[in-house]
Amino acid sequence: MRQHDILIIGAGLAGLRAAFEGITAGLDTAVVTKVHPLRSHSCAAQGGVNAAINENDNWEDHAYDTVKGADFIGDEDSIDLMCKEAPQAVLDLDDMGCPFSREEDGSISQRPFGGANFPRTAYAADRTGHAMLHTLWEQAIKLGTDIYEEYQLLKLCKDKTTGRVSGAVVINIKTGEVEQINAKAVMIATGGFGRLFASNTNAMINTGDGVALAMQAGAHAADLEFVQFHPTGLRSSGLLISEGVRGEGAYLIGKDGKRFMSKYAPNKLELASRDVVSRAEMTEILNGNGVDGAIFLDVRHLGRDLILERLPQIRQLSIDYEGVDPIDDPIPVKPTCHYTMGGIRTSKLGMSHLEGLFAAGESACVSVHGGNRLGANSLLETIVFGKITGKEMVRYIKEEGAKLPQINGDELAEVQRSIADIKARPAESGIRPSVIRSELTESMNKNCSVFRDKERLEKAMASVLKAKEDYKKVCIDDKADEFNTDLLTTLELGNLITLGEATVASAMARHESRGAHTREEYPDRDDKNWRKHTLAIWNNETKSVELDYEDVRTTGNERYIPVERKY
Repeated sequence: MRQHDILIIGAGLAGLRAAFEGITAGLDTAVVTKVHPLRSHSCAAQGGVNAAINENDNWEDHAYDTVKGADFIGDEDSIDLMCKEAPQAVLDLDDMGCPFSREEDGSISQRPFGGANFPRTAYAADRTGHAMLHTLWEQAIKLGTDIYEEYQLLKLCKDKTTGRVSGAVVINIKTGEVEQINAKAVMIATGGFGRLFASNTNAMINTGDGVALAMQAGAHAADLEFVQFHPTGLRSSGLLISEGVRGEGAYLIGKDGKRFMSKYAPNKLELASRDVVSRAEMTEILNGNGVDGAIFLDVRHLGRDLILERLPQIRQLSIDYEGVDPIDDPIPVKPTCHYTMGGIRTSKLGMSHLEGLFAAGESACVSVHGGNRLGANSLLETIVFGKITGKEMVRYIKEEGAKLPQINGDELAEVQRSIADIKARPAESGIRPSVIRSELTESMNKNCSVFRDKERLEKAMASVLKAKEDYKKVCIDDKADEFNTDLLTTLELGNLITLGEATVASAMARHESRGAHTREEYPDRDDKNWRKHTLAIWNNETKSVELDYEDVRTTGNERYIPVERKY
């Protein structure tokens, strides 16, 4: 068995930023990642990172925009902390050499983003996440961080006596060997679970492994019903067209060639919050103002030079995947699953209620996003709470977590048996994982999307429960050990089914419309009864999800008293 002080699962921005804190504090720090770190989904973030670094801006305004964008269900102490720390977090990356775009005076360029009342989004052209991830990867290499590359998480281990998380069982993708890695503190930074929906902007790896397995280990997940649908995914593929395009002045039009956002957000127009814009688009499409289920993003008026300078990747994606050059023609786009506001419930310092287990980034619910995330707050969350959670793990290990938790091999043996069982099933009598996955994700896309109601959600739950039963008979063709992607995607499917059940159950129970969660039979936000977090708790005896609730953390700031959101 391998042993480290800190074990981080996930090598995106949150994971690598936390690793920086662990290793610079002198602790034995390791990172497990199922892909090369530079293939982590953080690299796909395009538009930018928010921070009040302009002398005419301030963190309090950033915090208010975030509280409002979250539809007043974000935890105010966490939001204040993120926005206070944002300028230094961005400047930390700048000091490390992140190649942010610059103004002529050498200052970091910033652009407008949706739901913000100041252009506070720092960026590196339309490849911001890519630039930030490469910067942190360089630091990881320089510091000699121990990276388990192409290892996939299969189970979290616990001390049987105390319940403290003691490490993880992982599979070496290259060899098929199942191994146990022990640690004094474990951090989940595995990202979101957008692959639960057939149309999404997410990488293939975004299957929510960390969240689902943390739930099964006893951690609580929170606010899984709040799933963000980005207004501008490409029509055919769902690939992301950054909000930064609208920040540069692009606008939305219907098949009639006319702009329509003035009907829905007369002040902010295309730069209203994402949930508002997505609902507006879906309304136009349903009312017949779309073409093949999409409307159009028009950038032609920005001019060739600006597009080539600031939006080169966007142009290439549009050409490659839609056959449209945005210099000459509008881009067909539609709302598509983009981001999961919910995740492992943590304190504002990143600690879950399970001793020894921490989380940061999209896999966590420190609840800075509440019911709806503002664009460019996701990259910010990763670097702020990656840093904060890393420091908290260092403190924990030097204080109450200094003693190594008790280790046993039961978890390793259990995982080995379950893998052997899947491989042993005869292919001719089982169900292929691709069939189960297709039925599940298509149903989620159709029935648990931008608009929801009781009938649709019941259909979604029926599909989840069918997938759950079918999964008991899942079979694979590949029986080999090395690079068995048939096995790995089957294990990921099991995690998606768990998260599907929790997401739909949480959505069915929330009888209001708030942020990205729109119930057509409950069109109003209900602050009296529903200003609270949904907790999804896995019952290991019944192998099902149960729900509980937790009050939103408030600070008493009168500015944060809920009001109707208008853009």
